[in-house]
Amino acid sequence: MRVATCIVGSGPAAHTAAIYTARAELKPILFEGWMANGIAPGGQLTTTTDVENFPGLPQGMMGIELTEKLKEQSLRFGTRIFTETVLRLDLSVKPFRLYTDTKQVDADTVIIATGAVAKRLDFPGASEGEDGFWNKGISACAVCDGAAPIFRNRPLAVIGGGDSAMEEANYLSKYGSKVYIIHRRDAFRASKIMQKRALDNPKIEVIWNTDVLKAFGNERGLLGGLNLRNTVTGEESVLEVSGLFFAIGHEPATKFLEGQVELDSDGYIVTKPGTTQTSIPGVFAAGDVQDKKWRQAITAAGTGCMAALEAEHFLQDIEVTEDTYSSLR
Repeated sequence: MRVATCIVGSGPAAHTAAIYTARAELKPILFEGWMANGIAPGGQLTTTTDVENFPGLPQGMMGIELTEKLKEQSLRFGTRIFTETVLRLDLSVKPFRLYTDTKQVDADTVIIATGAVAKRLDFPGASEGEDGFWNKGISACAVCDGAAPIFRNRPLAVIGGGDSAMEEANYLSKYGSKVYIIHRRDAFRASKIMQKRALDNPKIEVIWNTDVLKAFGNERGLLGGLNLRNTVTGEESVLEVSGLFFAIGHEPATKFLEGQVELDSDGYIVTKPGTTQTSIPGVFAAGDVQDKKWRQAITAAGTGCMAALEAEHFLQDIEVTEDTYSSLR
């Protein structure tokens, strides 16, 4: 199969890129993956409940519903979507070559929008399902969920010791009655300035040398608190909180690239500042796979738009004709 543009991903970045390239009559195909990185097609949005900070949704919307509408809009303009995972690429040849279990695709441009997965801790009560409190008080995104009514004026906790943990704790202090930072060591690895902001905040308290053993619920079936253990003394205690936020980092979905594009030390795709251009001309990156700072649905959508427009301009520059892609088999 030969195409002008192949998009790899299934979240706001991927579908925005699909909408723009399809409207430009580039006839894109999109591989949304099948449980790629352990997440259903739609990406991290499928693991969230109410999305209230995406423009145009004054009443909010369930994350999975938003992903379905994004997909519907991509299909409306002619994107061909395959629920298959891209296992490997060959970016050393022109056109670029992508492989799934059943398909080989040759593409003149590739947009990588595979996202990044928030790291979680595994302890009783931390999972999804009947016995867990994921999305019922446990989250991995304070900016996404921190303003929800279940967290307002209630004690909250953040697990982590880096800049993300400091930033999330400070953010949550605007909504919670108190914020605890739970850290398993006796010192943070965060930058000094971020540490100072957190430690100087009167609503933030640090619980050092501590692991979470278990999360338990309240009478409403939401998170009610945590069982803790001091890593030095072994002493166990109970901390009543209505929210727990993991801030222990993200893992970008870039392993399948096998080092063919430039990555930073954390595995994120490096793009030219102000663009979505990667180290390989014709290969673009959008969304959380190249954004370790903001990681929002709306910023991902914005870079998806950028990638699509840059792909269109790239194809114009190499003067590819529509006839090349008239047969999509």
